[in-house]
Amino acid sequence: MMAFEQIPKKDWYSILGADPSASMSDLKQKYQKLILLYHPDKQSADVPAGTVEECIQKFIEIDQAWKILGNEETKKEYDLQRQDDHTFSLSCRCGGKYSVSKDEAEEVTLISCDTCSLIIELLHYG
Repeated sequence: MMAFEQIPKKDWYSILGADPSASMSDLKQKYQKLILLYHPDKQSADVPAGTVEECIQKFIEIDQAWKILGNEETKKEYDLQRQDDHTFSLSCRCGGKYSVSKDEAEEVTLISCDTCSLIIELLHYG
């Protein structure tokens, strides 16, 4: 029987050198700057082969980061996945989310959606 290794998740924000609270235009600006810097066609001919390989890998990572963070829907999904394990979240019918940390869950009973005005009640069981 094969054992599955847990693949470490990449932090797409750090790959772009951005903060998770950065605006879409800031993310795009960082992406454009990095993609030009690491583009294979922009590398000097006298650069060692190993360095070129590293630049290509970095270029691919930057492109992957932008594919996730440059799209509102995939960015939102990624942000949800990044949440701490001690945070509970539920999708709202509007597309937003309800979220509460484990500590907050003990204190609050009403949670509002982060997008619309809907509110849900958090029920506590024995």
